[in-house]
Amino acid sequence: MKLWTAAVIAATLLVGVLAGGATILGLMAPVASAAEAGASGMDPEVIRWAFASAAAAAALSALAAGYAVAQVGTAAVGALAEKPELFGRMLILVGLAEGIAIYGLIVAVLIFNRVG
Repeated sequence: MKLWTAAVIAATLLVGVLAGGATILGLMAPVASAAEAGASGMDPEVIRWAFASAAAAAALSALAAGYAVAQVGTAAVGALAEKPELFGRMLILVGLAEGIAIYGLIVAVLIFNRVG
């Protein structure tokens, strides 16, 4: 196995672990904030679902971004081996694949703003 392939697999696994941790923390946070819900006048069930959906948005977009970067990165390395002058274009494609995670994070922040 080549070094780049091992690095892509390791990065994908790291993103998966981080996304799973974010999901678990997102599901545990409503329990801690249920006491604060009484002060805000919002139903604790709504807050629980808001935290769960925000965690799911961030986690699933991080997983999708990891998969996209793995696929695009592998193809980019193969193309760069044949034509090194394509480096700038390939960097843009990998950056677009990473943008998926940022979109999910933005959706999670918008959900948090709506609730709190």
